[in-house]
Amino acid sequence: MVRYLRFGLSREGFAVQTVMNGRAAREAVERDEVDLVILDLGLPDIDGIELIKLWRASGATIPIIVLSNRRQERQMVEALDLGADDYVTKPFGMAELIARIHTAQRHYASRRQQVDQQRARPIYRAGDLMVDLDYRIATVRGERLHLSPRQYRLLEFLVEHAGKLLTRELILREVWTGTTDVQYLRIYIRALRRKIEPRPERPIYIMTEIGVGYRMRPPD
Repeated sequence: MVRYLRFGLSREGFAVQTVMNGRAAREAVERDEVDLVILDLGLPDIDGIELIKLWRASGATIPIIVLSNRRQERQMVEALDLGADDYVTKPFGMAELIARIHTAQRHYASRRQQVDQQRARPIYRAGDLMVDLDYRIATVRGERLHLSPRQYRLLEFLVEHAGKLLTRELILREVWTGTTDVQYLRIYIRALRRKIEPRPERPIYIMTEIGVGYRMRPPD
């Protein structure tokens, strides 16, 4: 698997550094040697979940993509809630992994740019959808959407993390601040899709990741 990853990613122009245990991975990140981590959870010396905890607790913001054969919903949710940017299960296609890497890099670069330059929040544009995060305006094909405060907050949170897989639990915690009833989220997602999607039954903006949560389409 390591050889396959090294070969595939190197062909795409990435400089690849491989390590075989958690300790070496921690040291590489602490020395600021890498720009993104592809993390297997089944490491010989420390579980990958613990590594995510350690990195995020230390303030490290480096993108982390989990690559694992653990398919249980609970484990996927835990990794994402702790701060992983994405979760890819084995077997996987190299094209899919590279697309996820590019999305994580764009999301990370956007976060860094906002922090470093203290810029106003950008305008999100994807297809016919536009969301101005500063003026709290959302439009589709130039027509302003009439959203309830909760609907707008949900859309805002999804847009702020566009391209990233968000668990249902994380969305509920951030948007509803304590509510744990997933049915609330389903109802609001359904209502939001009716307002922004050309065909709500086949969404192109708010994508469902079955058993885990939702992913907002990255900006164009």
